[in-house]
Amino acid sequence: MLKVTKHSENRVDISLSGALDAQVMREGLDELIELSEDVTNGQMFYKISEFSLPSLAAIGVELARLPKLFGLLGKYDKCAVLTDAGWLRKAATLEGALFPGLDIKSFEFDETAAAEAWLQGDGAD
Repeated sequence: MLKVTKHSENRVDISLSGALDAQVMREGLDELIELSEDVTNGQMFYKISEFSLPSLAAIGVELARLPKLFGLLGKYDKCAVLTDAGWLRKAATLEGALFPGLDIKSFEFDETAAAEAWLQGDGAD
């Protein structure tokens, strides 16, 4: 499942769980791109549970949308990643170092309040 919702004018929430096929990936990424259109100084709240690698077809869909996805980088300043997988938390931290201007911080899956506070600037960096 990949669900994208617009929480507020400059915040998009993404929930990801289980395996993704091409159709779910296509719909989710298209929704993310559409909902991000008017975002500036944005925040992203990303919850990942029970992660499974996407199908090869889903990866192909993502690769086809990479130019548009890279275009989103300038729209967001902060991204909180909540996940139950330690290796994904480490990957999110590494990804944050690779994209200047986008501050990514990872949290345990049950640390919703801390992630919300960090996005709002009330949490410790």
